[in-house]
Amino acid sequence: MTSDKNDSVVIYTSVDQVFSEPILKEFENKTGIKVKALYDVEASKTVGLVNKLLAEKKNPQADVFWNSEVSRTIQLMNQDIFAPYKSIHWDKYPKEAKNENYYWTGFASRARVLIYNTDLLSESELPKSMFELTQPEWKGRVSMAYPLFGTTATHISSLYATIGKEATESYLKELHDNDVMIVDGNARTRDLVVEGVVPIAFTDTDDANVAIQQGKPVDTLYFDKEGIGTLLIPNTVSLVKNSPNSVAGKHLIDYLLSAKTEEMLAYGESAQMPLQSGVKKPEFIPDIADITAMNVDYEQAATYIEESAEFSKKLFIR
Repeated sequence: MTSDKNDSVVIYTSVDQVFSEPILKEFENKTGIKVKALYDVEASKTVGLVNKLLAEKKNPQADVFWNSEVSRTIQLMNQDIFAPYKSIHWDKYPKEAKNENYYWTGFASRARVLIYNTDLLSESELPKSMFELTQPEWKGRVSMAYPLFGTTATHISSLYATIGKEATESYLKELHDNDVMIVDGNARTRDLVVEGVVPIAFTDTDDANVAIQQGKPVDTLYFDKEGIGTLLIPNTVSLVKNSPNSVAGKHLIDYLLSAKTEEMLAYGESAQMPLQSGVKKPEFIPDIADITAMNVDYEQAATYIEESAEFSKKLFIR
């Protein structure tokens, strides 16, 4: 039974604390509602919180789940963890970035990109496609986060949904055979490029932008502009079913889906791309409409998350 208290709210979030905490503090200051946040760790992005929400299903402790990606959110939806909630801002978001039955809403997107060291690679040397990274000239020169967690897992499951199981697994095998360096998290892949250990790596725009804003010799590449495109990964937010403080939870969801939050995420270090039209953002952040985005059904991709993780685990086991 919910108490529907308005004075506090519990949120589980996989969004890096450095990015999410200022927004949650702003919500506290604006509303007077106390926020208790539980953050996840980089190496097991999202998975720890997913397991916690599942374990607490019969006695929910969280009111809101703010996820840095979408596949695990859909998994939880299919496990009956969420209650539908149509935010006052729901209609402002594109159809492909939200659940039609209001179980999750996507906002403030990142993109999967390649980050490269500008001291080690010239523009003429850059690959146009991520599929080129299986070629001999890239052997041992590419890094990727362990593909069981976070956005890397979402990327792999999205490939299953977009180009098919056989083509995706063949690509992963070729990456493996080309000595791709597997590390813990997208921040680590970025750091390897910054340090010059490898010249190029898979990461997300938020991690890449941190290094760019620090003046590191790196830049980003939105790959496959003439092919399948790059994967856009929105944040997602959901109301936990039978949560202790659902009224406060709904207030927090409305705040997270506001133009103010998208603006804060755009101007923050994570440099996330607003999904609402007309939201203020720095000039260097591209408009969503100007990116060749992978045409992926997120809910279909989520059906492959376990299969793709199992394959990746066997292939890249350490």
